[in-house]
Amino acid sequence: MAQKSQEKGVTGAVPVVTEPGMIRNVVLVGHSGAGKTTLVEALLAASGTIGRAGNVTDGTTVCDHDPAAVRQQRSVSLACAPLLHDGVKVNLLDTPGYADFVGELRAGLRAADAALFVVSAVDGMDAATAALWEECAAVDMPRAVAVARLDHPRADFDEAVALCQRVFGDNVLPLYLPMLGDDGVSTVGLLGLITRRVFDYTAGLPADVRDPDPEHLPAISESRNELIEGIIAESEDESLMDRYLDGEEIGTDVLIDDLEKAVARGHFYPVVPVCAETGVGLDALLEVLTAGFPSPLEHELPAVAGVDGSPRPPLTCDPDGPLVAEVVKTTVDRHVGRVSLVRVFSGTLRPEQTVHVSGHGLAERGHPDHDADERVGHIYTPLGASLREVGTCVAGDICAITKSGSAETGDTVSAKDDPLLIAPWDMPEPLLPVAVVARTRADEDALARNLARLVAGDPTMRLERNPETHQLVLWCMGEAHADVVLDRLRAGGVELETEPVKVSLRETLTAPATGHGRHVKQSGGHGQYAVCDIEVEPLPRGAGFEFVDRVVGGAVPHNYIPSVEKGVRAQMERGLVAGHPVVDLRVTLVDGKAHSVDSSDAAFQTAGALALRDAAEKGQPALLEPVDEVVVRVADGSVGAVMGDLSGRRGRVLGTEPDPDAEGRTLVRAEVPATELLRYAVELRSMTSGTGTFRREFVRYDPMPAHLADQARKEHTPHP
Repeated sequence: MAQKSQEKGVTGAVPVVTEPGMIRNVVLVGHSGAGKTTLVEALLAASGTIGRAGNVTDGTTVCDHDPAAVRQQRSVSLACAPLLHDGVKVNLLDTPGYADFVGELRAGLRAADAALFVVSAVDGMDAATAALWEECAAVDMPRAVAVARLDHPRADFDEAVALCQRVFGDNVLPLYLPMLGDDGVSTVGLLGLITRRVFDYTAGLPADVRDPDPEHLPAISESRNELIEGIIAESEDESLMDRYLDGEEIGTDVLIDDLEKAVARGHFYPVVPVCAETGVGLDALLEVLTAGFPSPLEHELPAVAGVDGSPRPPLTCDPDGPLVAEVVKTTVDRHVGRVSLVRVFSGTLRPEQTVHVSGHGLAERGHPDHDADERVGHIYTPLGASLREVGTCVAGDICAITKSGSAETGDTVSAKDDPLLIAPWDMPEPLLPVAVVARTRADEDALARNLARLVAGDPTMRLERNPETHQLVLWCMGEAHADVVLDRLRAGGVELETEPVKVSLRETLTAPATGHGRHVKQSGGHGQYAVCDIEVEPLPRGAGFEFVDRVVGGAVPHNYIPSVEKGVRAQMERGLVAGHPVVDLRVTLVDGKAHSVDSSDAAFQTAGALALRDAAEKGQPALLEPVDEVVVRVADGSVGAVMGDLSGRRGRVLGTEPDPDAEGRTLVRAEVPATELLRYAVELRSMTSGTGTFRREFVRYDPMPAHLADQARKEHTPHP
């Protein structure tokens, strides 16, 4: 592994700490293209963790080492990048900005104690970033803002800050202002508002610190007053504001101390201008991350219970406490095997330790309940694809373990003699289906194995083998998510193709009819003889199937009546006109004939099936399609567009109501045919700029419009 680390440009010592107070877990969030990964690489280089930021010889970077990320030219998975600054270990959790990979974002938020919002000075932010800020605010997660990409010709720091203040609300204030170079365009330094000092990066890092020039003073003075008022408003010293208003000069040490406390409590949100390419602001940002953000000791830990659901006392971030850790992410490396990224909340994880691994039941997504004792092998600190071995991982820290036989994303790792289960975090439901087919029979086993591994590591995927359409359907978050999954399957040597997803339909008869079934056959001296007559009538939707015996005079012997019903049921399963199961019928056996020698159970089963097929020709058969109740959650401004779109999908809007969990958002309820929802996950995201979400639940089957039913019949060949 040491050689592998060297290949990736890792030059610094492995950051190891033994005290939770010396750890910071920070998740970087922001829209795709904001510059998160580039900033992480620059911070790693600035701290001496890697030799230089940027691409290495194989076209990957420390964080974006996944071949799928290289092909898509964007981050597609969570990456952990630890560094050491002033004796503090900072675990940077780089998350994808594209909405398809929200599962990776959720994992990063779970592992972190604070969030750094990266906002582009060129492109601003998207609506999803604004929604995420509200989500972090709801749980009081400490936040800061890095305004990145200052080296771009169209960069506008002032506009970016104004946008953040409009979207994020109060107490979003810059700690520094960019200082332009002699050309009036390039950013060469920062103006420190609290210290009233200039940080000049003309010669690179570290910055040259000096007094400001006279032309800098007006800008510093105006922004400094606003900053100080914001800090003092959050101070625990209630007399500080009065002293400030009376004209007293508040000491720099007092301001910095109050600033750090307000940031750690999640009440103040500093803005730092940074430029990954030139190094401007990197040291200032590291100072905010280490001095302003809270340690794991200050962050509320998730609730735990016994594996049987019994209540347990709240956790504390104590290295000597009971072992409780969580698998934040599981991946499968072709060379190393299964690699699990683990956040330790309590206790200390040690090599060769026997632990208990327990998981919540998500059987519908391929994650059933599971409990097992396993021995931890080596413990590593991850840096992208590199794994560097360490002796222990204490409470509050993040590490990687390998070759765990059963650990899946979201699982709890606890002490063998006191197994526990951490309350799960919310994961969105995958709603874009993709039907996958192995090219050859030899690929089928490999496809199943590789899909099982991928599903184990990604709770936002669901695998379904539809028993009616006989398709293997992979449910994903969106097209980009599906592309990554398919890329990984093909990289694993699986030859596969995709095909259109089929929706499970139903058939029924809409008018009463009679049917005659006659099965008479002579073969090899043995005959088969059975005749039956039936009456068929439709039942109300959802009523199911009824079989009624009205035979008189023994025309059909009593012991063969169940055979007729069995034959009818078998034909209903095979379908009548398009190969789909038949529902909502009452079949009444009214007459028939039998032979004393040649009649048999099999003969009457065949006659029953023939009678139903005969009735179908007269009973006005119809196709039924599944209808789902859909609840769409959107911003108030998108309600009209969403309702119009649902109506265009043959949906029936049931009503709207304010979202009880979020101000400014609305829930739209509608009933929509499932055939109209196959790509709704993609189209809703496009319609709402990535902020709309929905959930769906089957309610019933309704008749399919004639033109669609005709098309469905052409696409299916009835079973004989």
